[in-house]
Amino acid sequence: MPKHTLFVCKSCHRSSGELPEKQHRDGTILLNQLNSLSAENSQSDELEIKPVECLWACSHGCVVSVCCPDKPTYLFANLPPSESVTALLEFMELYIKSSKGAIPWKQFPELLQSAIFAQIPSVVVDENSK
Repeated sequence: MPKHTLFVCKSCHRSSGELPEKQHRDGTILLNQLNSLSAENSQSDELEIKPVECLWACSHGCVVSVCCPDKPTYLFANLPPSESVTALLEFMELYIKSSKGAIPWKQFPELLQSAIFAQIPSVVVDENSK
């Protein structure tokens, strides 16, 4: 069974100002909190949390992407790092349990309803065309 992946942009930061050198970016804070909480989650065997250097949505604060083969990809932006962890893991539970990955917007955790940036259709590979 393919893993479901949650990509977290490590370089995201919601303010436009420069950070002091030792201060973590919001994306790194979100990543660390997701890793801590997901270790306790029953879905952790099916979920992989991967850091990425950039998701090219710098003006949209904390950005994450959710994907799995044969399911749509979701992109969430402007996420407050501390408040988003539980909502993202709740969404991942819905996504993992859904055979086609199409989650109705009304079922999104409330915080993610305003953070959805894009839903990208799945890429279906036709084995006969290879």
